[in-house]
Amino acid sequence: METAENAENTPNTESATGAEAQPVGIAAQDWATAAASPQYRAAVVDLLGALAYGELAAFERLAEDAKLAPTLADKAELAKMASAEFHHFERLRDRLAAVDVDPTEAMEPFAKALDDFHRQTAPSDWLEGLVKAYVGDSIASDFYREVATHLDSDTRSLVLGVLDDTGHGNFAVEKVRAAIEADPRVGGRLALWARRLMGEALSQAQRVVAERDALSTMLVGGVDGMAAGFDLAAVGEMFTRITKAHTKRMAALGLAA
Repeated sequence: METAENAENTPNTESATGAEAQPVGIAAQDWATAAASPQYRAAVVDLLGALAYGELAAFERLAEDAKLAPTLADKAELAKMASAEFHHFERLRDRLAAVDVDPTEAMEPFAKALDDFHRQTAPSDWLEGLVKAYVGDSIASDFYREVATHLDSDTRSLVLGVLDDTGHGNFAVEKVRAAIEADPRVGGRLALWARRLMGEALSQAQRVVAERDALSTMLVGGVDGMAAGFDLAAVGEMFTRITKAHTKRMAALGLAA
């Protein structure tokens, strides 16, 4: 999900002097060159597998949430967004197949963690569903955008492409703010819900990374001897940026962080 907050917090786009930073290391290579490293290839397969299953799960969730929609227009809007998420999934599935990876096998290691997250955070009503999509999907998008700055050019282009706006962000903000205006008591309940989602989403992301050696190695810069990846301090800074972006989104929704 693309929002103004995502775009403002995309890291490493400019240097301290204001000039656009030039990619270095793997980020300056194309897929054919970067994939010569078995470790890097494994990390990218994990990344695309996780993202693909996330998009498939988003499609399923939006289709399910459409049943809670209070109006036919709202139902149609969610159906359109679900269709966009499925198209994103198809792009990732096709990319995995193109590099001789079975898409199902690539997604399988991440299915349980994502399914568990969605079971633990099942919304009880329409508004909770909107907040979950806006908060949860945006946290995931922030994470993938951070990682994308350290990917080869071909993979980076794909990842950023499938994170394009489906329209859910602005739609959620409009509906949630209107609901709070109509009944200010709704705000307190949704704020608690959003804080729970933030904690669950970060825990789930950290658990997935910890269980996949290639992916965790990439996050700390271990796959690139030219130091283009994250170091441990940068990982901490990354999660700080994600948390700050979450606070801005809460404000956009009219909720206390």
